[in-house]
Amino acid sequence: MPRDLKADQEMLRSVLALAESREIARAAAMAEQALANGFEHPLLLNVAATRLEQEGKFEDALRLLQRAVALAPADIAVRHALALCLQRLNQPTQALYQVDELLKMNPDLAVAHANKGNALISLGQLGKAKLSHQRALELDPRNLAARIALASIATHRGEHVEARAWARSVLNQIPGHPEAVMSLAAAELAVGSTDNAQLLVCQLLADPRSSPNEKAMANGLLGDILDAAGCYAQAFDAYAACNEEFRHIHRRYADESSVLAYTHALKHAVQAVAPERWALAPQQLQSVDAAGGHVFLIGFPRSGTTLLEVVLDGHPRVVSLEEHELLTDGVLAFMREPLNLEPLLCAGEVELNCLRAAYWQQVREAGVDVAGKLFIDKHPLNTLKLPLIARLFPNAKILFAYRDPRDVVLSCFRRRFSMNAAMYQMLTLQGAAAFYAAVNDFAEVARPRLGLSWQMVRYESLVDDLPKHLHDICEFIGLEWVSDLDDFAARAQARERATPSTAQLARGLNRAGIGHWRHYNAALAPMLPMLEPWVQRLGYGSSVPAIGGTR
Repeated sequence: MPRDLKADQEMLRSVLALAESREIARAAAMAEQALANGFEHPLLLNVAATRLEQEGKFEDALRLLQRAVALAPADIAVRHALALCLQRLNQPTQALYQVDELLKMNPDLAVAHANKGNALISLGQLGKAKLSHQRALELDPRNLAARIALASIATHRGEHVEARAWARSVLNQIPGHPEAVMSLAAAELAVGSTDNAQLLVCQLLADPRSSPNEKAMANGLLGDILDAAGCYAQAFDAYAACNEEFRHIHRRYADESSVLAYTHALKHAVQAVAPERWALAPQQLQSVDAAGGHVFLIGFPRSGTTLLEVVLDGHPRVVSLEEHELLTDGVLAFMREPLNLEPLLCAGEVELNCLRAAYWQQVREAGVDVAGKLFIDKHPLNTLKLPLIARLFPNAKILFAYRDPRDVVLSCFRRRFSMNAAMYQMLTLQGAAAFYAAVNDFAEVARPRLGLSWQMVRYESLVDDLPKHLHDICEFIGLEWVSDLDDFAARAQARERATPSTAQLARGLNRAGIGHWRHYNAALAPMLPMLEPWVQRLGYGSSVPAIGGTR
């Protein structure tokens, strides 16, 4: 039957009015009924998707919004909603694409510049994100999202004076805004005002409007505040509450193939190959890129890789990338489960050169010019890609950062990482310790077999005498010594990508994290037998707990 155009238009006006007055349930009920009756319209799809997102059904909402954009590619509201949904699904690259498409049609749309900035933050591109948010404010000085994001960027970089100013500008407009409160609390903590910081965070935790993610982040920050105040038992409880909330929020990673099981399988796959096979495998005779050297900086998260990269990046002959997944094509080709390394060993140079070219193309796309430079690929868990590295880049140097295993595991438990299957392991002390042991077991098996040029770098030694150990590292990777390498604090603040270490490094070197595990030794006690072999092998004495500490 032909549709009643007048009735349809009236229904659309009613749905829009309800949505604008935030009566989403009623608007969505009307939209869903109209869709069920065969009337497909971008507004109806958008409103129905909004309710699905409120119910946590993001994948279902995504399908509706993709259909809405297909129907109306130039519709600002639906493409904006699609970008936000992709961001909530932790798909920032796809979100960025949608925002860029929106900006092609609407270059002066402030909200789109702000959304682009948020996608760039998720991708770790803080410098570009800051420019996008500044542009949003130029176009719309009232843009709240941009000011919130600029406060967050400043906090991640340890620029707490700037963070405080942005946070206060937000709170003047919306008292109690969670992200602004946390930026302000972090600024208070940075100057030692732990009482003020604690009061701000506790008020946020008591606010019923805070989302589960905001409560998790607030509990993590509360843990940092209590730790700084020396209240270690209470700090541990706050970290545990933070991580338990994140375990629930990100529970989809618990259902994925276990990264722990993969690591054990990888160890057995390497052991199944006779060591001489790696030496006999066809070797890369000539690099397919123009780099003047190649270093993989690996280890385990929170072992000092960020410190070492920031320091070395100050050398005029060094360029680096931190924690970009540059080896994905090779992993998909040769390291998927069930693990069998024979195809990797037998691969010809034509196939391997294609993967090398893909690797360097990704480096270029990240904005790094390696011509004539020593390129440092810093990604701690590239440790699990060592067999692939050995075949693709057998002439590369390996810097393997390590630190007291007890401090590493505690630090992984205390920090808030961007979530993936590996970082999900860090949400419990048991998971972090088991993963640490598995990764180091694998590295110990792989190191003598793969024939890579390898140097161990001890974090505590760098902190104790940075210039001395940097001389040795420079000699190993083929760099001449330059005197200002250890002047790195300002470089840390300017990092494009923020890691949990960035704000700490912006304050320079300190020994506060060395032996910090002793304050939490009772909580760590069940994990110490698992870590003991590595405590001994790496030269850190015994895991016998000190007297006192948290439960």
